[in-house]
This record gives sequence, C-alpha cells and structure tokens, in this order.
Amino acid sequence: MENVEKEPLFSAKYKKLITNPLGLDNPITVQVLGICSALAVTVKMKPAIVMAISVTVVVALSNMIIAFMRKAIPGRIRIIVQLVVIAALVIIVDQFLKAFAFDVSKQLSVFVGLIITNCIIMGRLEAFAMSNDPWPSFLDGIGNGAGYGLILIIVSFFREFLGSGSIMGYPVMEKLGLYNFGYEDNGFMILPPMALITVGLIIWVQRSRNKSLQETK
Repeated sequence: MENVEKEPLFSAKYKKLITNPLGLDNPITVQVLGICSALAVTVKMKPAIVMAISVTVVVALSNMIIAFMRKAIPGRIRIIVQLVVIAALVIIVDQFLKAFAFDVSKQLSVFVGLIITNCIIMGRLEAFAMSNDPWPSFLDGIGNGAGYGLILIIVSFFREFLGSGSIMGYPVMEKLGLYNFGYEDNGFMILPPMALITVGLIIWVQRSRNKSLQETK
C-alpha cells in the first residue's frame, strides 16, 4: 500500500483504513489470517468480545509504535523488534484482564498470550507500519482489529445462541419459552468444527455478494 502522508486526520483515504478491513479486505474472511483464535474463543460471546478488543488494542498500538521507530530499526533485526513490542503489549493486556476481568481471563486461558503469534499483527507491521507514518498505522490497526473482532462476534453469537440458548450469558431461549415447544440446544454448535463451518458460511455469503472477491477461472 502506498505511503499516506500529509492528509487531514480524517480524510477519505484514512477512513478507508478503518472501513476496508470490515468488509472487502477483512483479515479473516479475505486474507484468511487469525483463524485459530476465531475457532478457539467463540463458544461464548463475552470472551470473544474481550479477545476482539485485546487484539485491536495490541495491533493498533504496535502498529503506531513500530511506525514511530521504523526509520531507526535495522532491517536484519526488524522481526525481533516487532516481536518485543507485541510481547510487551500482550503482557500489559494480559495483566489488565487478570486485574479487572479475571473470570474472562480464565476463560481465554492461554489464548491471550498467543496474541503474540497472531498473523494479523505481524502482517500489518510488515505490510503497513514499516512503510507508513504513526497516525495511518494506528488507523490501520484499528481497522484490522475491528474487522477481526466483527467476525469473532458474529461467529460467537450464533454458536452461543444455538449451542447454549443464550446471548452474553442471558438465557434467551428459556425466556422466549422455546424449550416448551421441544427445542433443544444444539451441542454440535459448541464443538470446534462448527466454528470452522460458521466462518466458512460467512466467507461464502461475503463472496457471493461481492463480485470483486470471486475467483475467476
């Protein structure tokens, strides 16, 4: 992507850095990055939302920090520097969750620490932050984190609703009285294969509605 400089803070070009990853350049459904955590933390909506926010914070701040430092980072050690920045931010996020959202932190378990290996973060640092200024890099991080989080929230909504009969822990199916009509929670929805199938369905819907994403023979 071309270097974006001397633009108004909220120009159309900068806005696209946020809006494009939500749809036509989504990191999960188009770039196929960050799939592992999308499968692992989407059984319930609450941990999925926390993971989405955590990844967004890490990718946005790491993008901005690396963009500040990019001209001073020797090319041969740039990956090491990037990993150090990401690891430091992940540790801060992990400690914050343990202090203020301990139950969710326990549910996410090792997956918070594994944000360090999330391909989306390293991909944005290499593809964008290393060649752009801090502000657009920060917006690019927000956009890609939001695009990642959007898919997590959609997948977790359907998995929790159909698999556990609840939304954000609230027993929706029970309150609606659907169990009285014979409805039973679909246990298959809370198994890992259903996360992959749900992501696949989202990809199918997105590509069927956007010709630019369809592969031509």
